[in-house]
Amino acid sequence: MPPHPPGLRVGLFGGSFNPPHDGHLAVSRIALRRLRLDSVWWLVSPGNPLKDRGELLPLAVRLAEARRLARDPRIKVSAIEEALGSPFSFDTVTYLKRRCPGVRFVWIMGADNLSSFHRWKRWRDFLRLTPIAIVDRPGSTLNAMASRAGRALAPYRISESAARLLPCAKPPAFVFLHGPRSPASSTALRAARKR
Repeated sequence: MPPHPPGLRVGLFGGSFNPPHDGHLAVSRIALRRLRLDSVWWLVSPGNPLKDRGELLPLAVRLAEARRLARDPRIKVSAIEEALGSPFSFDTVTYLKRRCPGVRFVWIMGADNLSSFHRWKRWRDFLRLTPIAIVDRPGSTLNAMASRAGRALAPYRISESAARLLPCAKPPAFVFLHGPRSPASSTALRAARKR
């Protein structure tokens, strides 16, 4: 686990990173800047329970590729979910909050993931676990907030101009961040590798 003194402002960016790409970097950089985070931890999942594992690269490969891509010293790559033995974000964040008292965690997700967020384990409890930063992704701007989870989050929205306050906000709280968007996607990269 990366160093985590009390008061540290940390973005948690979970995903399969299958493979990692420039879109992951773009989301991380927007979150670092706009939320005034000290670091972003990429939580490379052993396997997303909602996705087919048939195309999943081995965890060691995904970790190595993520570390090569994340050249920013503020981005830390971790396989903590493998160590915990759980692929569920709710379990991971619950553990980190208990293990790292005083750290101000923010969950980071691309807007494309908000559409299926209602399928996550204990998703409504997750909303009360940590503030959430949703970063706009191509083709997801309108769909994200119209989704079931988007509607559940709507009353707890913080203005984008106050994004820097999110790490200190009591959940449920979220901000929708806009900025430079990368069209890169893991799905497209996997398809290109097959050719």
